[in-house]
Amino acid sequence: MIRKVSFLLAALAGTASFFSASASAADGLALYNANCSVCHQAAGAGMAGQFPPLKGRVDKIASSPEGKAYLADVVLTGLHGAITAAGSPYAGFMPSLKAQSDDNLAAILTYVSSLGDTKPAPAFTSDDIATARKAPKKNADILAERNALNATHPIP
Repeated sequence: MIRKVSFLLAALAGTASFFSASASAADGLALYNANCSVCHQAAGAGMAGQFPPLKGRVDKIASSPEGKAYLADVVLTGLHGAITAAGSPYAGFMPSLKAQSDDNLAAILTYVSSLGDTKPAPAFTSDDIATARKAPKKNADILAERNALNATHPIP
């Protein structure tokens, strides 16, 4: 019994230090793995029918100022409802990541953007996130923003 409790305490201590270290390091890969990979899978591969792929899409979306603003709004607000991504329909729920710092969200989006073919990959700054944070959106606003973006810069 003592051995099990010791193991559990050691595991919890390791988890706590991992999350505090990754949050303070602003390491996009570590932050993505801690916050996004459960749904969007390793390296943004997605899960067919459940969670859209990010790899090879976010860089293309972020290639315009409107696309960067949309992506910042998505991570801050979350997104739910029917969308089409990479030619497949999705109807799901992405939670808001607004509890993350602007630096962390910029690091996550920059990392995901780097997974595509666009070179150099579009980068996000904490100012990009701070600007979006100043004008909070509702889910309906995000869907309208997505539709408007899709009309001018088709979303892959």
